[in-house]
Amino acid sequence: MSRIWGVLAWFAGIVFFAPVAWMFLTSLHSESDAATNPPSLLAPLTLDGYEEFFNAGAWPPLINSFSASIGSTIIVLLLAIPAAYALSIKPVEKWTDVLFFFLSTKMMPVVAALLPIYLIAQFSGMLDNISFLTLLYCSMNLPIAVWLMRSFLAEVPKEILEAASIDGAGLVTTLRRVVAPIAMPGIAATALICFIFSWNELLFARVLTGVVAGTAPVYLTGFVTSQGLFLAKVCAAAVVVSLPVLIAGFAAQDKLVQGLSLGAVK
Repeated sequence: MSRIWGVLAWFAGIVFFAPVAWMFLTSLHSESDAATNPPSLLAPLTLDGYEEFFNAGAWPPLINSFSASIGSTIIVLLLAIPAAYALSIKPVEKWTDVLFFFLSTKMMPVVAALLPIYLIAQFSGMLDNISFLTLLYCSMNLPIAVWLMRSFLAEVPKEILEAASIDGAGLVTTLRRVVAPIAMPGIAATALICFIFSWNELLFARVLTGVVAGTAPVYLTGFVTSQGLFLAKVCAAAVVVSLPVLIAGFAAQDKLVQGLSLGAVK
C-alpha cells in the first residue's frame, strides 16, 4: 500500500512540475522554435528571451516588487506578533470575536474595494506610489498574519514566559529574546506567505500604479500586446518573476514545514 501511495505522490509531483519545466524549456528557445506546433524539444537553446526581457527595462518593476513585498512583510510581522501575543499568551476579553473580525476583512471581494481605494489614493496624491502600495499590502496581509501567528504563539510554553517575567523582562524583551526564537518557524512561515501574497498581487498594482511604481506582475502583463504573444519572451519573463518566490521557498522550506505543522501533533 505504501508503494502505491509513493507512486501516486511521484505522479502528482510530476504533473505539477511538468508545466514549470515546459515553461523553462520554452524560455530557452527562439521565438520561431517556441511557436512551432508541435513544439520542438530538440531545438537549439538560446538566452535571447532573457536578454530581451532585461533590456526592455525589467529592473525597475522587479525592484518595486521587492520593495513593496519585503517592506510590507516586515511591517506586517512587527504588527502581527504583538497582536498575536495579546490574543494568545495574554488573551483579551472575547478574543475569538477579535480574530473573526480580522478574518471577516478578507471575505469582501477585492473588486468591491477597488474604487474606494483608488479614490483615496487619488485624493491623497498617492497614485503610482510604491509606498501606498506597500501600506495596502500590509492591510491585506495583516489579518491572515495575525491568525497564523496566534496559532503559533499559543504553543509557546507559559512556564518560559513566567520565568522571563520573574527575571524582570519587559514586553519588548520577552518578544525579542524569548518568544521570537521559539516561534521562529512560525514567523518564517508567516513571512513567506505574506511575501508570496504581496509579490503575486496584480489587480491593485495594475490599477494604482503606472510608469513609476509598476510591479513585476504588471510588467509581465505588458508582454501581451496587440502584435501577438511572444511565447519565448513571456516564458523567460515568467521564470524570472517566479524565481524570488521559489528561492525564498527553498531557503525557508525546513522552517516552513515546521511552522505550518506546529501544534498539529500533541
